[in-house]
Amino acid sequence: MKYVTTTEIGKLWNLSARRVGILCAEGRIPDVQKAGNTWLIPADAVKPADARIKSGRYIKEKQEVSANGHPDEYSNAAER
Repeated sequence: MKYVTTTEIGKLWNLSARRVGILCAEGRIPDVQKAGNTWLIPADAVKPADARIKSGRYIKEKQEVSANGHPDEYSNAAER
C-alpha cells in the first residue's frame, strides 16, 4: 500500500495540511499511521464528509448562565 503525506493529500482534497492532520488525529480518515511527527495516509483514502451542522439546528443546547457567571446547575446546588 502506498502512503502519502498530509501536504500531498491536502493538495488533492483542496484542504490545508493542518486540516488534514486534524482529520487524522480525530480518526476521520481510516488506516492512517503516524511516523514521528508525520501522518501517513493511504493514497486511495477518500475525503471525509463535512461534519459541520447544515440544518441550522444545534445538537447541544446552550446552558443559561446565572448572575454569578456559573451555569444554573451550579448556582442551584448552593440553594439546596
